Amino acid sequence: MEVTNKLNSLVARIEAGLDQHVPAAATPPAQLHAAMRYSLEAGGKRLRPALVLAAAETGGVTDDDALPAAVAVECLHTYSLIHDDLPCIDNDDLRRGRPTVHKAYDEATALLAGDALLTHAFALLAEAYADRPALAHALIRELAETAGSRRLIGGQMADLLGEAKGDATAADLEFIHLNKTAAMIETSLVLGGHVAGMTSAQVETLRRAGRHLGLAFQIVDDVLDETSDTATMGKTVGKDAATEKTTYVRLFGLEASRGFITEQTNVAVTALASLPGNTEFLQTLARSMAARAN
Repeated sequence: MEVTNKLNSLVARIEAGLDQHVPAAATPPAQLHAAMRYSLEAGGKRLRPALVLAAAETGGVTDDDALPAAVAVECLHTYSLIHDDLPCIDNDDLRRGRPTVHKAYDEATALLAGDALLTHAFALLAEAYADRPALAHALIRELAETAGSRRLIGGQMADLLGEAKGDATAADLEFIHLNKTAAMIETSLVLGGHVAGMTSAQVETLRRAGRHLGLAFQIVDDVLDETSDTATMGKTVGKDAATEKTTYVRLFGLEASRGFITEQTNVAVTALASLPGNTEFLQTLARSMAARAN
């Protein structure tokens, strides 16, 4: 219950931050900004921005100094979801329990709303941390690398290529998961560490924890696509099996996949426990994420 209350508190701060740091829906052109808001305000777990705030708090930042970084991460994440759902990629009709942006508006508006959220993320970091140029540089560099062709977009491309040829290996799958999914979990913790002024060694420990936590998170998603339902998940499930997509479940089976989740989570928790400060919330959150697959 204490962890739930803490997470709810972080999410409340994030919701307020999104309202504060993203243009209002009526901002011209209104259709574009309304579409951006439509996707951002659809809810979701807010896991990635919560990790930014929690990592910053571990390093001693208890005010809202990390909030712009958290909002930037959520803008980047939401852009990726909008584009993933487009007909040319995953062609999904449902996201976070309601019609995807290209269904609620149109495909062109969805494309542009995703573009706008992506660029807004970097503008926000540049503006919010302008008085600390070294910090602004570190945050922008980190997020840009995560969003680029070798991480997030590269993972998406590899995922599409893997689906097309249908013979992705375990190594291919790890590359996809490390970059399409784990990169955003990793960078969320790292951004929080940067805002808190952590040492390079501490930031790298956060990076290692995020990498393993992100792998666990994606394997959980693979398991839930096999075992959960659309109403519970708020998005279409069962597509992996229907399209014979290569996942951990398809390659290794449900029980082995659950074992991988436990292994990856344990490595992440051990890394978090080695940091100074109170990382109990982050450790417990990691374990609760893993428990969703049981």
